[in-house]
Amino acid sequence: MHTEDAAAKQTILVLNSGSSSLKFGLFAHVDDDESLLLEGSAEGIGRRDGSLRIGSPDGGVLVQQEHVLESQTDALRKLSQALAQQHHAQPAALGHRLVHGGPHLRAHQRITPEVRRRLREAVHFAPLHIPPALALIDEATKIFGGATHFACFDTAFHTTLPPRAAQLALPRRYAQAGVIRYGFHGLSYESLVTQLGSQLSSRAVFAHLGNGSSVCALRDGQSIDTSMGLTPTGGVPMSTRCGDLDPGVLLYLMRVEKLDADALETLLNRHSGLAGYADGESDMQALEKRAAAGDANASLALDVFAGAVRKTIGGYAALLGGIDLLVFTGGIGEHSAAIRQRVCDGLAFMGLTEGDAAGKVRALHTEEEKQIARHCRALLRAEAG
Repeated sequence: MHTEDAAAKQTILVLNSGSSSLKFGLFAHVDDDESLLLEGSAEGIGRRDGSLRIGSPDGGVLVQQEHVLESQTDALRKLSQALAQQHHAQPAALGHRLVHGGPHLRAHQRITPEVRRRLREAVHFAPLHIPPALALIDEATKIFGGATHFACFDTAFHTTLPPRAAQLALPRRYAQAGVIRYGFHGLSYESLVTQLGSQLSSRAVFAHLGNGSSVCALRDGQSIDTSMGLTPTGGVPMSTRCGDLDPGVLLYLMRVEKLDADALETLLNRHSGLAGYADGESDMQALEKRAAAGDANASLALDVFAGAVRKTIGGYAALLGGIDLLVFTGGIGEHSAAIRQRVCDGLAFMGLTEGDAAGKVRALHTEEEKQIARHCRALLRAEAG
């Protein structure tokens, strides 16, 4: 069998890790695209309410286990056991979603000792994300030793950012050291570009709204600006992340409250954003219920969130010279019509209204895992020659 044909028949397991979750999908190549065989998630990792679910593409539940997950590596081991019980052969490749690879890892590639070394060097760019990602890669390499492992970077999609957007207003030596705007949610945005195909307008804005939220301006399918910056903490306020702040706030916290870097990081990433406004509540559905019941703090959190997204969209409209298509995705963007309505309030002058008949505003399901599988398949084929 031709090596390229053999590569097309092999399965690919995609791992998409979060702070307390691990999503995964098993893919096969069918009709010139990736077809989902199994999907699932490990939720509540490290908590007593942890669970592991594996389902079929039609929504059927194949595996459901409760209170079983001590860590991501524990979740991965149980996933491997469940796949074997479902009579699935070991995958030929694993695709790992990497939020950040620092300045030297901006392209999807095979994971080698050199890539691991570069990731360790880049820990200070994403100290909350890279160490657990490396631990997961190490464990996956042990469990799936016969597979080829690939790293797919959220930052890769944003390598098209022009210097105006990528470079920060700091002395040039910092840009040379990698202190630039990287942008994130790139695999999500790229999946939307693929889904839309010929329906993608030249001037588009994508809003990935979830626990982490960002907005991206696209011209002809390429990222030309995005709200997150050096790290996934910047941009619009998020569930527990502060988003953009006056740098003077950080100086105040350092000087007056004597917070060091670790304390600042915990404050800005774990206890700020919507949770800061609403006394620790960060779940969007809970906030919407509290706001509907008259909770002023919850209502303020929703107003701030939607207003920040709307302002970013307005700025990108000026940058693009207008918007022909606005796409919402992510858990909040896809499922909360109320948030989409709040964001679109005031954008009608651009023809952007929630539920518009013209289709200028749409909500789409992001397919990050499928996009990772596509990249892994292409890399497998390239290596097969």
